[in-house]
Amino acid sequence: MAHNPSYIHLAAPPFPYFLEGDRTLYQPGDQHPSRSRMGKFDLLIVEQGCLFIGEEDKQWAVPAGHTLLLLPDRYHYSVKPCEETTSFVWLHFHTVGEWIEAEGEPVYASREHHFQQFLTHPYTIRVPQFGPLPDPLERSGQAELLLQLNRGRRSSAVWQQQRIFEDILRMLDLAQQDTGGSPAAEIAELTETYLRNHYSEPLTNVSLADALHFHYNYLARCMKRVYGLTPMEYLTDYRLEQAKLLLLKTEIPIAGIAERTGFESTAYFSRRFAHKVGISPLRFRKRYSR
Repeated sequence: MAHNPSYIHLAAPPFPYFLEGDRTLYQPGDQHPSRSRMGKFDLLIVEQGCLFIGEEDKQWAVPAGHTLLLLPDRYHYSVKPCEETTSFVWLHFHTVGEWIEAEGEPVYASREHHFQQFLTHPYTIRVPQFGPLPDPLERSGQAELLLQLNRGRRSSAVWQQQRIFEDILRMLDLAQQDTGGSPAAEIAELTETYLRNHYSEPLTNVSLADALHFHYNYLARCMKRVYGLTPMEYLTDYRLEQAKLLLLKTEIPIAGIAERTGFESTAYFSRRFAHKVGISPLRFRKRYSR
């Protein structure tokens, strides 16, 4: 049953949303039902025993203390019956954002496509398809709390269930950053904070490296791994977002907005804005400002 580990990359926001969940108990000889194209993700958390499950050409023996994420567009089947009493929690969820299955390094949704759909740039949630249950998740008891809320009134439980479910995804995501023993996420967040605080200033690869005391190539690798783009690409996106706010909320001339958001010239700002948004800054202001 050995195969290369896969990761599921979920673009958010909008964040994946919880549908339903429960606990299932199998006796020796029982087996998981076969299903095809459920249309929803199925996160299994095995508490006792071992599940033997296949998905297309992959097969797993999922022991206690491990999770398995079954994908919504695949065929799932039992590899063989349980050999011992087996208990597991199952959580069904759905997402409207793009998701990608891949091995190895993180992959990212198209930033432009995601922005056109949801008016925000994507964050990538990276969840292992199969792996050990992260210690923080096991200790938190969040899965049990999620199931307990099923017994209450739907009107009062729905908000809490979604919050807890997002917490579970967060712990699965953060566990992947921690297991690599790499400070990539920390360096990427440090870089992001600096860029947001200094976006109006003239920034270059050299000045950024000097300010953060890391070689620019290292900063770029960390940003690319965590956010899917280089520091300078992130900077341009952030400057354009700030320019949009100024176009909508002020009457500052286009040249003034270009200067305030750190662009080297009005012409360059207008070209980048039109390429990103699809219309010129002036047309954007006329169309959307009130």
